[in-house]
Amino acid sequence: MKSKVIGLTGQTGAGKSTVSHMIGEMVSGTKIIDADKVAREALTNGSDCLKRLAKLFGCDIIRDDGSCDRKLLAQRAFSSEKNTSMLNEVTHPWIIARIEELIIRYRSEQCSMIVLDAPLLYESGGDALCDCVAAVTAPENVRLKRIIDRDGLTEQEALLRIKAQHQEQYYRSKVDFVIDGSLPPDEVRRQTELLLQRIKRGI
Repeated sequence: MKSKVIGLTGQTGAGKSTVSHMIGEMVSGTKIIDADKVAREALTNGSDCLKRLAKLFGCDIIRDDGSCDRKLLAQRAFSSEKNTSMLNEVTHPWIIARIEELIIRYRSEQCSMIVLDAPLLYESGGDALCDCVAAVTAPENVRLKRIIDRDGLTEQEALLRIKAQHQEQYYRSKVDFVIDGSLPPDEVRRQTELLLQRIKRGI
C-alpha cells in the first residue's frame, strides 16, 4: 500500500516541527521531509540556485568561502513582495523536484507515513504531492517570540519574515485540518491524534 503524504503548513513559528515530530512518535516508521532543510540544500556552495540568487540580490550574499549569507539574503528577499516572489521563483522548482525524489525513495522503502513540513506548501505547488494537508497556526505575538528565540533574529528581522507570509485565514480556507500550535503541548498532542484519526478515516 502506497505511503500517505501528509502536508503540514502554516506560518513560521507556529509549531509545525513540533507537530511533525509528534506524528513521528505516534506512527512508527514515519519519514519527515523538512522543506526548510531541503531549501538549505539549494543554497549550498556553487549551486545553480545560489548563483542565480546572487545575480538578483547581490554577489555579497555569497561569503568568501562560497557559502550563502542566509541572514543577508533573507533581509533582502523579505523586504518586499516583489523580492519574495523572485526568491520563490528561483528556489521553489528545485525544492519541489528534490522533495519528489525523497517521496519516491521513502515510498520504495514502504514507510508508514510521510510528513512534508513546508511553510510555503501552497505557494510552491507542493500540496499537489500530498494526500491531505493540515495547518499549524498561532497568534503573531507567540510566533514572533519563537522566531527571535529560535533563529537569533532581531524583532525587526523576525517581523519581516512574518509579514512576508499569509494571514491565518489563508491557511484555514485551504487545508483539511487545523491545529492550534499556541496551546499547551498536551493539547497540541491531542489535536495531532485527532488529525491521525481523521486520516485513517480518509479525512
